[in-house]
Amino acid sequence: MLQIIKSYLNFLWNSKNQHGVHSPFVYNLVTKCFYDKKKYPEYSILKNYRNSLLENKNTIEVTDFGAGSRVFKSNTRAINQIAKNAGISPKRAELLYRIVNYFQPNTILEIGTSLGLATSALSLGNKNSKIITLEGCPNTMSIAKNKCQLQNLNNIEFVNTKFEDYLSNYQLKTEHYQLIYFDGNHSKKATLEYFELLIPTITNDSVWIFDDIHWSSDMEEAWEIIKNHPKVTVTIDTFQWGIVFFRIEQEKEHFVIRA
Repeated sequence: MLQIIKSYLNFLWNSKNQHGVHSPFVYNLVTKCFYDKKKYPEYSILKNYRNSLLENKNTIEVTDFGAGSRVFKSNTRAINQIAKNAGISPKRAELLYRIVNYFQPNTILEIGTSLGLATSALSLGNKNSKIITLEGCPNTMSIAKNKCQLQNLNNIEFVNTKFEDYLSNYQLKTEHYQLIYFDGNHSKKATLEYFELLIPTITNDSVWIFDDIHWSSDMEEAWEIIKNHPKVTVTIDTFQWGIVFFRIEQEKEHFVIRA
């Protein structure tokens, strides 16, 4: 907790709004997407999806896999508690929707489905996109799949798998994911492993979003390594997320933005 408080105070000290941004690409993203105040009708769908989970007091067995290991642990948890404590917040779900709506990626990869709160935002942002979402726990994935089907979100392929198995064995070079949302394993080792495995898929228009970059000192170290990677040009730290671009026409620059 002390680590997060210290990181957040540092973020507030260094962060800017659109007035401190001189890159046209980032300025447009901040003003037209991050600070877009329009009340999209899709927000109601996201709210209803969340409420249906928060009202569900049934319990399920949740399986958590360790990074790079066959060792896993399972425990019984209430669905509403998972949604409350582990799911994306309402504000972040709306921002994720706006980011997808802004960039209109045709192909999306989500690493970590959980109960599908973020998945629904990705789907609603561009209903014509093809989404592949990966989840290690079959029970949470089953709930997410059912909820998304009830909302007629039919552009999603749900894959029950260990993340590193999928990313290591799938022919990723033939799949150019235009947007990737990393929310599956908040450890330095796993984050950097997924990053390196997915580098062959990047294009000039790729958008990568890493969740919880200030969750721990290890995650902050991973974020620094990602920022300094030679193929990375623009990065944006919103505190909760680290957003990465690979646009060769952009100068290498890092932004700390209140979003």
